[in-house]
Amino acid sequence: MKSAQIRQTFLDFFNSKEHQIVPSAPMVIKNDPTLMFTNAGMNQFKDIFLGNVPAKFPRVADTQKCLRVSGKHNDLEEVGHDTYHHTMFEMLGNWSFGDYFKKEAIEWAWELLTEVYKLDKARLYVTVFGGDEAESMDPDNEARDYWSRHVATDRILYGSKKDNFWEMGDTGPCGPCSEIHIDLRSAEEIAAIPGRELVNAGHPQVVEIWNLVFIQFNRMNDGSLHPLPARHVDTGMGFERLCMALQNKRSNYDTDVFQPLLQEIAGIAGLRYGEEEKADIAMRVIADHCRTLAFAIADGQLPSNVKAGYVIRRILRRAVRYGFTFLNLRDPFINKLIPVLVDQMGPFFPELVSQKELITRVITEEETNFLRTLAHGIHRFGQYMSESNEKGLIDGQFAFELFDTFGFPIDLTQLMAREQGKEVDMEGFRQYLSAQKERSRQAAAKDTDDWVMVADSEQETRFTGYDTLETETELVKYRRVKTPKRTYFQLVLGETPFYAESGGQAGDTGWLHCGDQVIEVENTVKENNLIMHITSKLPVDPSIGIRAIVDDVRRTATSNNHSATHLLHAALRQVLGTHVEQKGSLVDFERFRFDFAHFAKLTEEEITRVEELVNEKIRANIQRVEHRSIEIDKARQMGAMALFGEKYGDHVRVISFDPEYSIELCGGTHVASTGQIGLFKIVSESAIAAGIRRIEGITARAALDYFNRHIGLIEHIKVLVKNPADVIRGVNNLLDENQKLSKEIEELRRQKVQVMKSELRNAMKTINGIDFLACRVEADATIARDLAFSLKQDTDNLFVLLAYVVDGKPGLTLMISDELVKERNLNAGQIIRNLSKEIKGGGGGQPNFATAGGSYADGIDKALAMAAEIVAV
Repeated sequence: MKSAQIRQTFLDFFNSKEHQIVPSAPMVIKNDPTLMFTNAGMNQFKDIFLGNVPAKFPRVADTQKCLRVSGKHNDLEEVGHDTYHHTMFEMLGNWSFGDYFKKEAIEWAWELLTEVYKLDKARLYVTVFGGDEAESMDPDNEARDYWSRHVATDRILYGSKKDNFWEMGDTGPCGPCSEIHIDLRSAEEIAAIPGRELVNAGHPQVVEIWNLVFIQFNRMNDGSLHPLPARHVDTGMGFERLCMALQNKRSNYDTDVFQPLLQEIAGIAGLRYGEEEKADIAMRVIADHCRTLAFAIADGQLPSNVKAGYVIRRILRRAVRYGFTFLNLRDPFINKLIPVLVDQMGPFFPELVSQKELITRVITEEETNFLRTLAHGIHRFGQYMSESNEKGLIDGQFAFELFDTFGFPIDLTQLMAREQGKEVDMEGFRQYLSAQKERSRQAAAKDTDDWVMVADSEQETRFTGYDTLETETELVKYRRVKTPKRTYFQLVLGETPFYAESGGQAGDTGWLHCGDQVIEVENTVKENNLIMHITSKLPVDPSIGIRAIVDDVRRTATSNNHSATHLLHAALRQVLGTHVEQKGSLVDFERFRFDFAHFAKLTEEEITRVEELVNEKIRANIQRVEHRSIEIDKARQMGAMALFGEKYGDHVRVISFDPEYSIELCGGTHVASTGQIGLFKIVSESAIAAGIRRIEGITARAALDYFNRHIGLIEHIKVLVKNPADVIRGVNNLLDENQKLSKEIEELRRQKVQVMKSELRNAMKTINGIDFLACRVEADATIARDLAFSLKQDTDNLFVLLAYVVDGKPGLTLMISDELVKERNLNAGQIIRNLSKEIKGGGGGQPNFATAGGSYADGIDKALAMAAEIVAV
C-alpha cells in the first residue's frame, strides 16, 4: 500500500465513524507564546482541552504536520542515526471531545490496524498505565479490561508513568495512555527474544505506532489531580512508522515517504544509498531536514537568528554540514530536492505547490550564506592553528567561539582537529556551552501560579473593542507570574475592550478602574485563547465591578498603522504584480513593518508610486466595510486575501477599503475611514531573506514629524553650504572640495612616509643576522602601517616594530619579512599579543604582520626592549 493510500484510508475510516475530517493546522504557531511549533496532533485542539473554547465537533480526525526539535520533545540528534526519529513528521489522529472514551477508542484502533490495514495481530503489543505508588495513582485497569476483549493478556503490558501517563505540561489536562507497539523483526529474532521484552526498550524494529491518550484529570500547580468535568480522547499515530509496518520495511527511510528524496540526494552526490554508513546517515539527515524546511517556509517561517527562525536556520545548517562533511557537497544542493518533494507531497499539501518558488529561493540563499560561513570558519581555524602553541589540544573556548560566533558545528571542528593530529578540549567546550544555556534558561525561567477563580464563568471573554474603548466588566480569574526580573499578574475579564496581541498587532494598554483604585494595563496578550491583561498589581477587592478603559491615543495610532498595511499591500500588488503576498507584519502605535514576497529591490520610482497610491487612497477617505463574522468560503468568494501559514476558523472577519482595491481576512483594529490615517511614508525597504522584502513605515503624526525634521535639516544644510537657492549644487560643491582636500592630504601622507622611511632606514641595526628596528614614530596607525609595508619592500630580513600614541592611546605595528617567518619560525601575531600586555591592551594578525592597541603609553619602552630581546635569541 502506497503512503498516499495509507493516509487516505485512515481518514476514510474515521469519517465512517462519524468524525469530522479537518485540515492540518500550520506547523508554525503564530499566536501561542508557549509553543513555537506544532509538536503533536493535539496542539490545535489545546483550547478545547483547557475548556477555553467549546468544541465545534464532538469527533474529529486529521493528519497533522508536526515538528520536534526543541524543549521536551526534541528528536534532532537521533534523526538520521536511527530508523524512526524525524524532525518533521505526520501525526494521524482521532479525537473525542466529551463524546466517546476508552471503549470505542480501543475498539476502533484495533479494527483499523488488524481488519482494515490487516497488520499481523501476532506482532502487536499494547501497554496501559501501571499506576504510580509515589503519587497514589492506580493502574488503568479499565483500559486493560477493554483491551483484553481483543488481545491476549500476555500481550497487554503495564507501563510506567513516564511511558503511559500523558501530561500537557507541568499543569493542565492529563491522563493515562495506552500505546500500541509492533514487532517488525524476523521470525528467527522473534523466536530468540519475545517482543514483549523489547517494548519501550529502544529497539529499532520494536516500535510504538499509536498512542491513545485518555484525558480525564487536571494537574494543579501543587501537583494534585482533579477529575475533569468532561473526558476526552486524543490519539496520535506516526504516519511514517505506520508506512514502515505496512510496506514491510525495517526503516522509515526505506518507505516511499523518503526513498524519492534519498535517491535524488544520492544522484547529486554521485553515490548509492545503502553502501556506506556515514554517507547513508548524511543522506537520511538531509532528506528529513529538507521536508522540515519546505513545510516551515510554506507556513511562513523564514530562517533567522531569533526564536523559531533560529531553529529553522539551525536545521538547514545541520543538513548543509552533513552534506559538506560526509558527501563532499561544496555547492548548494538542498534546493535541488524541492521539486521531488513537491511532486510527492504537493497533492495533499497544496501549500508546497503554491510556495514552491519561495521555498527554493530561501533555501538557496541560506545554503549559499552558510557555505560562506563554513569557509570563514575554516579560515579562522587555520589562523588559530598557525598561532597556537598548544600541544595536541584545541582550546575549548576557541571551539566554542567557532560554534557561537561562526555557527561552526563542533563535530566539524573535531574532524579538522583530528586531520591536524589534535583533539578538541570537549570538556572546556561543554563548560562554555553549558554556561550559555544556563544564562538562557535563567533569563527564560518563569513560575506561574494556578488560576484563582473570582467569578463563576465558563464563557470566553467577550471582546468589545471593535465598537468601544470602555467597558463595564468583572474579574473572572487571575494568576501570579514570577520571573527573574519581576512579578506580575495576568487578569481575565468577563468582557474587555482591550485587543490582545495577535496577527502582528501589538496588544492594547490602558487602565482598569476598580472603585477608587486605578490599575495600569501594561500589555494585553492571548494564550490558549484567553485574553490576559498584564498588570503589576491586583484589585484590592477582586469582586467589585471594573471599568476597563483602553489608551485611545495608542489604539488610534496602532489602528492607523494597521489599516495602512492593508492599503500598502494592495498598492504593492498594483505596482509590482499580483505575485506579491504578505509574509509577516508588525504593527504598533509608533510604526509598521510589512514583509512580502518579491524577488528584487524596489526602485526609487516604485517606492514613490506605492507611496503616491496609498496617500491617494487616504485622501479619498474610503469608508471601512467590515463583515465581522462570515463563512470563510463566502469570504474567499468575495476575493478576501488570506495569509499562508495562518489558521482560520469556519467564520472569519473581513475588512475592506473599497472591495476593488483592498479586501482581507483580518482580526485587528482599523480606522473607520482612510482619511483618519492622514499621511503615509515609507522610511526603509530592504531584504530579509531570499525573495522576501521588508518595508518599514509611519503614518499620521509620526509621518508629519518625519517630514518636518527633514525639511528642517534641508534648511540647515542651505545655511551651511551658503546656497539657499540650489541646495543640491551647494552640497555637490562641498563634496568636490572635500575630494580635492582628501587627495592633497593623501599626497602629504605619502611624502611624510617617504621622509620618515629614509630616517628609519638609517636607524636600522643588524642583530643576529636580522635587519632590526624598534622605535617610536610621530604617526597614527595608518601611517605606521604604510611605513612598515614600505620598509618591507626594500629589506629581505626585516623585523620592524613601530610604536605611536594617538589621543593618549598607545599602538604597536609589527612587520616581519616572509623569509624570517619561514626560516626563524617568527610569528608576528603571537609576538604582538605578548608585547601588547606591556601597554595593557591586545592585538593580533598574520604571521608576517600584526597590530595592537592599548591604554598604557608608559609601557611602550618596555615593549620596544622586549622586541630586541626576541631577535637577539
